[in-house]
Amino acid sequence: MSFPEPGQLAVDNVRSLSPYVPGKPIEELERELGIRGVIKLASNENPFGPSPRALAAMHATLSDAWLYPDGSGHQLKHKLAAKLGVTVEQITLGNGSNDLLVLLAEAFLKPGLEAVYSRYAFAVYPIAVQAAGATGVVADALPPDSPMPLGHDLAAMKRAITPRTRIVFIANPNNPTGTYVPATALRRFIAEVPATSLVVLDEAYFEYAGGLDIQDGIRWLAEFPNLVVLRTFSKAYGLAGLRVGYAVSHPSVAGMLNRVRQPFNVSSIALAGAVAALEDDAHVSAAVSVAVAERVRVAARLRAMGTMSLPSAGNFLLLHAGPQAMNLFDALLRAAIIVRPVGNYALPEYLRVTLGTVEQNDRFLSAWQKILIA
Repeated sequence: MSFPEPGQLAVDNVRSLSPYVPGKPIEELERELGIRGVIKLASNENPFGPSPRALAAMHATLSDAWLYPDGSGHQLKHKLAAKLGVTVEQITLGNGSNDLLVLLAEAFLKPGLEAVYSRYAFAVYPIAVQAAGATGVVADALPPDSPMPLGHDLAAMKRAITPRTRIVFIANPNNPTGTYVPATALRRFIAEVPATSLVVLDEAYFEYAGGLDIQDGIRWLAEFPNLVVLRTFSKAYGLAGLRVGYAVSHPSVAGMLNRVRQPFNVSSIALAGAVAALEDDAHVSAAVSVAVAERVRVAARLRAMGTMSLPSAGNFLLLHAGPQAMNLFDALLRAAIIVRPVGNYALPEYLRVTLGTVEQNDRFLSAWQKILIA
């Protein structure tokens, strides 16, 4: 008698999922090609890393690693509440903001309900929606020839909302495109979303606005009870490896999220690092200033080489590399530079490049120029 593979016992919506594919690690490329000195410009990490205060706090916590972390995240939540001008009851901590996306889907979605997101929005949105058994509704993005190519088309998103819509996901700035919606237009859109739908505003790249017209969604929470704002310590704070994110919402939404949240979803080391990171604004500001300046410089250098990039409000650029995008990606790998192909976003002619240090960016630009003329 033959039996099916036990994995086939999973529910249909999970069996048909396409898993999230992370960027290639440095160690893997060095092992594959036998090279050293690889730089990774693939995952939008902060090349300057954590604040020295955060490193010291994490080291001091190691001796208590045998104890479970504070499941309530008391100190971090109080620090955040004071910094953001919200109440502790509005904050939910996550194992990165990805964790919070999953918690939102678990708490508010089920078969028969829908979630709306833009065509080129963050890949975890459809994964979380499908895993919950709900239906993802993809709104068309703006066309490539628009002033904000491939960005969120708020009119299309509004048309996609039905009485079955329970969540509307908006990343502003958006990953992987880097595009953004002006604050006034976004506020108007949120005001028009029915109160029966949550608006999940993903602000993972909020700190990189650099004078662009990007919202501070937390200021809108009192006006829109159905708004949920997500932020992370992975980008500007340089703590991607620790996995710490948070949601700020109406207390009733936070209460639901905490019902499905695992009790120790953020480690003691991560909690300590995040608390200390909040106390070092200068470190964050310095890292962000480099990224914002490099965003302009690198885009201009690429444009001079004939490579166009999309408008970006993040710490990365999405380049139009053309039909040979994967060949160019492979050539960069051989030059010991990892960038991110985005064919999994249905963007096979584009590459996403994280803005590193000035030296790393110069190395990328030099390699790119050589590859183009080879």
